[in-house]
Amino acid sequence: MSVNDFPAFAVIADAHFHDMESNYDGAATTLTSRKLTLRSWSDSRRSSRVFNESGRALRSSLEDIHSRGIRHVLLLGDYSDDGQIESTSRLVRLLREHQDNYGLVFYALPGNHDFYGPHGKHQSTRFSISPQRDVLVTSDAEVAATEQDTAILTRKMYCEGAPAALLPMAEFGLTRQADYLHWETPFGQSDAPESRIYVAKSADGSVTHRLMDASYLVEPVAGLWLLMIDANVFEPRNGRTNPRQKKAFLDSSDAGWNAVLREKPFLMEWITDVCSRARLLGKQVIACSHYPIADLFDDHSGSESRLFGNNENVRRKPTAKVAHALSAAGVSLHFGGHLHVNGTTRTTTETGEITDVAVPSLVAFPPGYKIVRPVKNKAEIETVCLQSMPIDSWLMDVYRAEVSATDHRMDPALEAISYGDFLYARMRSRVTHHYLPREWPAEIAGEIVNRNAADLAYLLLSQQTETAMTGLCKTLDSVPTPLSAKLASIVRKYNVTVAELLSYSMASLIADWYCLRHAGNTVCLFIAPGKLKILTLLSKEFGSLSPPEMNASATFYTVFFGIIENQVNTAQQKISMTETVFLPT
Repeated sequence: MSVNDFPAFAVIADAHFHDMESNYDGAATTLTSRKLTLRSWSDSRRSSRVFNESGRALRSSLEDIHSRGIRHVLLLGDYSDDGQIESTSRLVRLLREHQDNYGLVFYALPGNHDFYGPHGKHQSTRFSISPQRDVLVTSDAEVAATEQDTAILTRKMYCEGAPAALLPMAEFGLTRQADYLHWETPFGQSDAPESRIYVAKSADGSVTHRLMDASYLVEPVAGLWLLMIDANVFEPRNGRTNPRQKKAFLDSSDAGWNAVLREKPFLMEWITDVCSRARLLGKQVIACSHYPIADLFDDHSGSESRLFGNNENVRRKPTAKVAHALSAAGVSLHFGGHLHVNGTTRTTTETGEITDVAVPSLVAFPPGYKIVRPVKNKAEIETVCLQSMPIDSWLMDVYRAEVSATDHRMDPALEAISYGDFLYARMRSRVTHHYLPREWPAEIAGEIVNRNAADLAYLLLSQQTETAMTGLCKTLDSVPTPLSAKLASIVRKYNVTVAELLSYSMASLIADWYCLRHAGNTVCLFIAPGKLKILTLLSKEFGSLSPPEMNASATFYTVFFGIIENQVNTAQQKISMTETVFLPT
């Protein structure tokens, strides 16, 4: 088979599979004649992902992949909900069903949600049993004792460590299978867990633990090498000698590739060797891991940390060393997930160009997966978005009943018809219930309540006058006439009206920013052209990463719109859902 004959393959990241028919020993509610384990809308609206919709999203994706005649499917970590024994078991059942019935072949890598260290950790979750009640389900007896009359204690909730958590998934690439043309690990040809052990050390060198690395190289078809890299790093904490102790390891969620370079040097040696052999043998290498290898948001100025401090995205950002090290090792194309982002980042290094493709999650905005078609010396990469997937109307009824029972205002997301629109609308709820209280400065978060884009424009315009405002206007009556005239002149240049700015709430604007940075080439499927025009106006007229001296509130928004400008420009280009990455011959 020549390189030109490579079959297409699909790449799914962060499926976070939760089967609503899971059995957690009684934590269920009866709906549509079924006993279902449901997470609440309260949980979903503030989380980085939705839960109850994950089963349908994964099943729909696999059916779509099969309908396209694609057989090979890569699962790049966080394939389970939270590594629970029950979640992984249900996933294995689903994958085997599609393997047996449709001939799909799966190649999996674990993510930070799929296992924990060598021995695992306890998990606790609340499931809804009525619109007003939920029940605590936990694997931890101490936690169960806090609600001893109602809590359910079950080992099914436990997240195991490696290798125990990986053994159920062993047949999906993690061990050698009969039809593979080639398979190996960084440690040799053996696929036994005990043959894949390395020693992890704490920063001060006082604590060491023997851990399993799940990396492997597989040749599914002649000439194509899939380099599946386990970039999970469980770094022992100084002084924590017991690996079963709670928080015995530093957070693997934040570690990623930055820690790989430090804690797993044997991986870089292996990757270099694989790429060298591939060049000699005429193999095409495509590398994959759970984590990104480049800054997906291109925040080279550090503006995000300037605005939001050491938030989750800042902590998880790979340094420039990562892409340069992998490029020097011979990698030119890498696929990763973890951040629930859709995008492509190209980095030019001393040894060539390396492309990092961020695969979106199935359970966050924007929902989707990738199709890769290797052709000669290039790879055509298509983004498949699940925006039109139907959502279960009965599930929306459950959410609405919960909101009504708690006397909260009905969320617009619960009126959505399609899955994509549901997740897009949910982003505003996440802004309200997560981003603003957790990441935004309290004084900024407090002043945007019931404010709109026009209020913001007046504030920033006022900085150009001798009577600069110190915060957002409370009423339009307080806007000086010269500012009103100036804004009316500006909006005409962008073919929008002041009325449109007035109708664009700050909550919606901030939600659209998060959507912009996460959506990549799918954003035009969701954000209306009129909103993009307003974002263009605000970013071009008022955005700057190096603003002149002004009050703190105005400075914050000026830098904020400086960050937005490049993202808006990309969105307005309406990039094709298919892009081409050229590979070395």
